Amino acid sequence: MRAHFFQHVPFEGLGSIGSWLRAAGCEVTKTRFFESAALPDINEIDLLIVMGGPMSVNDENAFSWLVPEKRFIHDFIKKEKPVLGICLGAQLVASAMGAVVYRNTVKEIGWFPIQGVSTIGNSNFGFPPSVEVFHWHGETFDLPAGATLLARSEGCENQAFQLGRSVICLQFHLETTPESIQEIVSNCRDELVPSQFVQTAEEILSAKSEKFESINLIMSDVLSYLQQSNG
Repeated sequence: MRAHFFQHVPFEGLGSIGSWLRAAGCEVTKTRFFESAALPDINEIDLLIVMGGPMSVNDENAFSWLVPEKRFIHDFIKKEKPVLGICLGAQLVASAMGAVVYRNTVKEIGWFPIQGVSTIGNSNFGFPPSVEVFHWHGETFDLPAGATLLARSEGCENQAFQLGRSVICLQFHLETTPESIQEIVSNCRDELVPSQFVQTAEEILSAKSEKFESINLIMSDVLSYLQQSNG
């Protein structure tokens, strides 16, 4: 399986996803939009992973590559191939599929719980009733037509959604590792203005290894689910 990922800034890479892809024997290629906006042949990619970033999907004047990126995502989804969108990536998928992306009423930055929405009676991916995950976002989205809500939180209603059998999008970061969390805090520390859903750098970085292990395990489950949808 060939997995391709879209990376928008140097400090938001694959995290634990990289380990899963290596263990699965995937060929991994990438587009780093901060270096080059060259896109791959859509027919040669089996799994598309769209990572996060501090820009908005609405910043097309500042980041002209957002337009072809969203077009590529739309066309890839129409081929019913598996897609994973994370934070900005989830917002890009929503936008590409016709939904509106806008500022959330609050920023969510730090370790806060999400609540899984019951998927009893269907084959959608299921999140736990409650699990603490890592967030770093200030925008949200309406659900695209036909999408199913998978998770919500106190600060943001649309935390995760599924579109068809092969598209899963997350506002939060299950791929976070101790190394990647240090990177994002170092590069985006100016956003850490404490409020109800914004923790301090010290609170964020004091997370125990069990938190990372918990979210990385769920990330593995999501990827395994998407891998099976490619069969």
